[in-house]
Amino acid sequence: MITAGQFVDLFERRIYPANIHISDGRIVKIEEVSEAPSRYILPGFIDAHIHIESSMLTPSAFARIAATHGTVATVSDPHEIANVCGIEGVEYMIADSKRTPFKIFFGAPSCVPATNFETAGAVIDSVAVDKLLQSDDIWYLSEMMNYPGVLFDDGEVMAKIRAAKRTGKPIDGHAPGLKGNDVIKYAGAGISTDHECFTIEEALEKLAVGMHILIREGSATKNYDALAPLLKSHPEKVMFCSDDKHPDELVLGHINLLVRRAMSQGYDLFNVLRAACVNPVLHYSLPVGLLRIGDAADFIVVESLTSLNVLETWIDGTMVAKSGVSTMNITTPKAINNFNTNNKRVEEFVIKAPANDCKIRAIEAIEGQLVTNEIVVDGRVRNGFLISDTENDILKMAVVNRYSPDKPTALAFIKNFGLKEGAIASTVGHDCHNIIVIGVDDESLCAAVNELIKTKGGISVAKDPGAVSCMPLPIAGLMSPEEGQIVAENYTKIDKLAKELGTKLHAPFMTLSFMALLVIPALKLSDKGLFDGTKFEFTDVVV
Repeated sequence: MITAGQFVDLFERRIYPANIHISDGRIVKIEEVSEAPSRYILPGFIDAHIHIESSMLTPSAFARIAATHGTVATVSDPHEIANVCGIEGVEYMIADSKRTPFKIFFGAPSCVPATNFETAGAVIDSVAVDKLLQSDDIWYLSEMMNYPGVLFDDGEVMAKIRAAKRTGKPIDGHAPGLKGNDVIKYAGAGISTDHECFTIEEALEKLAVGMHILIREGSATKNYDALAPLLKSHPEKVMFCSDDKHPDELVLGHINLLVRRAMSQGYDLFNVLRAACVNPVLHYSLPVGLLRIGDAADFIVVESLTSLNVLETWIDGTMVAKSGVSTMNITTPKAINNFNTNNKRVEEFVIKAPANDCKIRAIEAIEGQLVTNEIVVDGRVRNGFLISDTENDILKMAVVNRYSPDKPTALAFIKNFGLKEGAIASTVGHDCHNIIVIGVDDESLCAAVNELIKTKGGISVAKDPGAVSCMPLPIAGLMSPEEGQIVAENYTKIDKLAKELGTKLHAPFMTLSFMALLVIPALKLSDKGLFDGTKFEFTDVVV
């Protein structure tokens, strides 16, 4: 087979008309010619760090949409389903990914659970991690978010790192805000990447100690603007990733959007494509073609290098998407889950006030970031109980243990969600994926939670206790078995309902999901209580 066009050679850094000869799924000859069609042929894009579960799609459904945007591969951490279903969850993701030609390279989850300050559905210890890393289906040790464990030489953490080193597989990092001697020790342990930088200064410090920086642009967390200058200063050390991307945004674009954005801002074409295509292959030793003789025939055909309108996507010499439509087969996945809790009562969402006038700690959510602030505000008291204060946008928040019945509900307060009525809830609650809910009144909080208990997972909106809408996610409470376009449509509808309650957040459910992520400072809420991520200890709601 021969495909012709303007060949974008990322290694010689030149573009020329060529015929690409393909046999048995590999490139056997690249022939420079005098004339070729005006379309451009370049390597496919790679998402260097993503949790596919956050798209609410199975790997096979994710693949069908991502390929239409020119993505041919992902470096994927199955950390989310692992926290719910353990090793069975990792195996589920691997098995489903093999239903398509799309190339998904999974890591061994390093932090299940992420910390000892929350309840997960499973534990994957160093022995299990060692066994996973010996599998040919596992390509790296997933993000080591327990950075205190690295800094203090925790036995289990260091055993997992040693297991990765024995197999010669890379170790991914996760260390927001780490600097000075701490980042020197963290990188010195063998951790090679970080996708949590939110300032250029932080990224430069991590680059200086040998780490690769992933420029992240997800649905809730957007660091491209801060980190894009690295495309000019350190093109050999950066990659693009989305980390977490909801289905409504995935249908609109993927890594192609970052490439187009960088090109429109004047960054060098070859530097940008190095980040989008080459660096992940080299860093993780991925069997993904880069348009060299002998490589797998993984490439895309685009209309122009400005619009990046993807005309065709090819993987192993087979066209998997054409003009925005996937040609991959639709699969019907089975469902696995881990859900065991009872309906809640309104009384479980009340917080007794110590006095009519009291100060409380509140989580301050920040649009576009995973980090939060801790603020101290006046508590609003009614009939001896602390309640939401909609005038000042201080709302009640709860996390409900989904794995054990009759556990107490953890309660706190949060700012910047902006709800004026009702409540929103989700079983996508990083990292342990307990039920997380934010609302204006206790009755709506309870109603939104009980709807998810009834469906055994999903996202819900309670306009009031008698009007609750739900998008079920029966696969581990994280994913839908439906096709991507259907999931995107359903998500768009429930996202609209949430915004009708008053929130101005771009992605309220994505932001909600990170409010239980204890390894990101400063203040978060787990099923066990309010957690100070800077001191790594629990704290009290009332000051």
